Amino acid sequence: MAPRDNERPSPARSRLLNTAKKAFYQDGIRSVGIDRIVAEAQVTRATLYRHFAGKDDLVLAYLDEVHQAMRGQVHDAAAKELPADTIRALGRSIAHSIQSPGFRGCAFLNAVAEYPDPGHPVHQAVLAHRQWFLNTITHLLARSREAPAETAARHFVMLRDGAMAAGCLFDPSLVSDTFLRGVEGLLQARATIAPGA
Repeated sequence: MAPRDNERPSPARSRLLNTAKKAFYQDGIRSVGIDRIVAEAQVTRATLYRHFAGKDDLVLAYLDEVHQAMRGQVHDAAAKELPADTIRALGRSIAHSIQSPGFRGCAFLNAVAEYPDPGHPVHQAVLAHRQWFLNTITHLLARSREAPAETAARHFVMLRDGAMAAGCLFDPSLVSDTFLRGVEGLLQARATIAPGA
């Protein structure tokens, strides 16, 4: 259970969540057991279950942390920049993450690969995050260009997904550069992308 807005999370909950975030991202969700989380966070099993109903609840809290961090990035960039520059700033942030040490791709794409059942709460959390991301990019593009915004936003999301996957396999600098050029191409295009393309 997440803490209420006016409550600070307990130090034990924070340790559990930070431990889980690192372990799930580095080694995969299914391969990391509760025993490892408890040992590395230096808490008891009872403490873990006081804060989280089970592993799935911990996974959902991990994904929510990643989602909230991305929302914060968008909010901070949008407060300072024009819509097109906000998209550029997001592109630079994505490119930077691809080149960061320990990069292992998109936390959400990794999670959905491990939870393929569309009815599972983790799968649903991934879909909700991706819909929010697509809606956010669509809104920014609608304010910054004349071409159909939803089509261009889907292209942006596909560019990002491809870059996140390729960044694990190929030269991250080259992948980041290619991704940023693709983002700039989307922003420079006007009515050249037909609806439904």
